[in-house]
Amino acid sequence: MKLSKMKLILLLTIALALLLSACNSTKSNGDEATEDGKVKIRFATWDVGNDVQLQQKLIDEFNDKHEKIKVVLEAYGGEYDTKITAGIGAKDAPDVMYMWNYPQYKDALEPLDSYIDKNGEEYKSDFYESLWNYNSVGGETLGLPVGYTTHVVYYNKDLFDEKGLEYPQAGWTWADLQETAKKLTDKDKKITGFAFPGKPDPYDFEMYLWGNGASYVDRDGNLKGNVNSKKSIETFNMFQGMLKDGYAITTEGSGDTEMKSGKVGMFINGAWYLSPLKEAGINYGVVEIPTFENGKSVSIVSSSGIAMSKDSKHKEAAFEFMKFWTGKEANKERIAFELPVLKSVVEEEKLQEDPVKSVFYSMLEQSEGYTPASFITENWSQVSENLGFAFEQIFNPSTRVDPKKALNEAAK
Repeated sequence: MKLSKMKLILLLTIALALLLSACNSTKSNGDEATEDGKVKIRFATWDVGNDVQLQQKLIDEFNDKHEKIKVVLEAYGGEYDTKITAGIGAKDAPDVMYMWNYPQYKDALEPLDSYIDKNGEEYKSDFYESLWNYNSVGGETLGLPVGYTTHVVYYNKDLFDEKGLEYPQAGWTWADLQETAKKLTDKDKKITGFAFPGKPDPYDFEMYLWGNGASYVDRDGNLKGNVNSKKSIETFNMFQGMLKDGYAITTEGSGDTEMKSGKVGMFINGAWYLSPLKEAGINYGVVEIPTFENGKSVSIVSSSGIAMSKDSKHKEAAFEFMKFWTGKEANKERIAFELPVLKSVVEEEKLQEDPVKSVFYSMLEQSEGYTPASFITENWSQVSENLGFAFEQIFNPSTRVDPKKALNEAAK
């Protein structure tokens, strides 16, 4: 009986070894193969409509060129975060996914530094340095940059012309903006010089503090002594003062609606408004965000990237696709609706000579080295909610709470 059992164990061991060998023979670069012999990569996008059609076109091009990899597009649209969260929870997340909120999803994402390093310094350095900061958490790179926008000042050229004012130039100051806003304001025509959100997004508003040498938090995430610092309070006092003096208004949006109606001379936001303002027939220009005295012109960056699931069984193939999606060919295909993230594409397309798009790149280069509080503070959702309440108190015309008082409360 003992001999029979030993033979049985031996036979089972041999069979298991043969089975594992057969499985390994169907793998490509360590990835499990599908029935047709190709590695299947699931790619999730948040885009809809024509953008999805363009993405599918690019994916088809990739699939045609790769015999061992097949990418399948999953368009989640408005349910993106819900489906991504559910997939991560069930350990069934897409292999590659669009990403912006890295702090929230960081534990489910594959660190990419080793993959990037294999492609050499020239590969990484073609991306704008500022963008890596927005695709990393805790010193680990979790995504490859795909698109971005910085913020700029939009101004209505026709309103400037009516008042005989020169268009603003790079290097102007907040004092210049305020003086210009006063001259643009015409109460009889119900025109106001400058507009900004009455409930600013705390993520966006931090850039004004950076420009004045302040921030919400320090490197350890401490609010106290930072969000309520002298420079921070000074920044909020300036914005509140513009409202009190009547040459600025707060809006429910960004100020684009008011500019379209011809009632606002200037507002600040990202590249999202380039096409809508053009379609509305507004004769506009853009210029860098003003500087504070002894400060800088700095912008927050809204960056989109693509990340890899830590649970992906096809990591080498996934990164191969990620390289394609962030490469020159794909960057150029998306240039009509997305600012390219590669220096080589910007140079080849001569975007630095474009009077509008070049401003977004100037702001990008000037904003290197700044890390949003949302990437530092563990409980950012709660901090953001508290800051939002403080901002509403400061800017709401029915309250106009002293910024020092509101920010001291937010720092607790």
